[in-house]
Amino acid sequence: MKKLVLAYSGGLDTSYCAKYLSEDQGYEVHAVTVNTGGFGDEEIEDIQKKALQLGAKDYQCIDALQSFYEKVVKYLVFGNVLRNNTYPLSVSAERIVQAVEIVNYAKSIGADAIAHGSTGAGNDQVRFDMIFQIMAPDIEIITPIRDLRLSREEEISYLKAHGMDASWEKSKYSVNKGLWGTSVGGAETLTSEKPLPSNAYPSQLTASASQDITLTFKYGELTALNGETGDPVKNIMKLEKIASAFAIGRDIHVGDTIIGIKGRVGFEAAAPLIIIKAHHLLEKHTLSKWQQFQKEQLANFYGMLLHEGNYLDEVMRNIEAFLQDTQKHVSGTVSVSLHPYRFELNGITSKHDLMNASFGQYGEMNKAWTAADAKGFIKILSNQGKIANHVNQQS
Repeated sequence: MKKLVLAYSGGLDTSYCAKYLSEDQGYEVHAVTVNTGGFGDEEIEDIQKKALQLGAKDYQCIDALQSFYEKVVKYLVFGNVLRNNTYPLSVSAERIVQAVEIVNYAKSIGADAIAHGSTGAGNDQVRFDMIFQIMAPDIEIITPIRDLRLSREEEISYLKAHGMDASWEKSKYSVNKGLWGTSVGGAETLTSEKPLPSNAYPSQLTASASQDITLTFKYGELTALNGETGDPVKNIMKLEKIASAFAIGRDIHVGDTIIGIKGRVGFEAAAPLIIIKAHHLLEKHTLSKWQQFQKEQLANFYGMLLHEGNYLDEVMRNIEAFLQDTQKHVSGTVSVSLHPYRFELNGITSKHDLMNASFGQYGEMNKAWTAADAKGFIKILSNQGKIANHVNQQS
């Protein structure tokens, strides 16, 4: 039997793939879930049980939380990456790491094929296939849902006919949770005019009183929360737990899909949005204007390439090196106030704060130059415009 690694989530599409590929196609199916923050222990146990019932030879859950942070999330923070100035790339960032882990596992067991449950209508098919083709061009990629153009009803009928009479009813809202945010899709996101209702989001408002917190960064990474030092991954999860009680981080992202159509998705990302905005504020105080300018250009490009599955292009490593280097002085503490449905950035403290009073206070007092220096500087600065204005008035 040919060995096949199936990217398995436990949902309808990948469950169909597990049964179809093992029973009808005769593959030795190795089901693999890559956990990037969305699965608890009980859920993993249920997924494992279902995979084996569907005919998988074995099941593996790969814990990729730390890998996800080190390979992707860290650079999204360094770059303050928000796609279309809105979305923290929650799902697209996860898919890249999941694809890399899947193909590495397939290589480790000598698999002949890799399968995933993507349809032909979304971004994930591109992300998975690109990573698989680049990293393992000799391993066949199999996508039954896409190739057979199956409907949900056809998949359910097949599974029931093969004794899998579980509840496959589609939830009103599809929720995809991970370390770097939760996406929410529903009927409202398929059109342009309606918002998602409050109950569609997984976290509901439970906090009524405001709360002040502090985020401490060292070389751009979140190393402490409320003065308590910890691993950045744990700090992200801890902040998410605190901030989600305020129902912070809800929004709807509208963007261009890889396949050329507009897409709309709701999301909830309390910790990512707070971290990115706090980190950005700290950078405003500690980086030069030209560092900030260049970072914005490269970070936007980095986010676009990541979103479109181009993670393995060498330019991504070049940009990561640049982003990493910009963080040498991005250390300090940011104070934040949490309120129901929103948050405020209050200020920062940092030994690298370029608002150093010894050089002057903007609009108040200068200490490093004289009035004559200022006049001469302004005269030379205006020279280019003065020449252009004179020449063009004469023509």
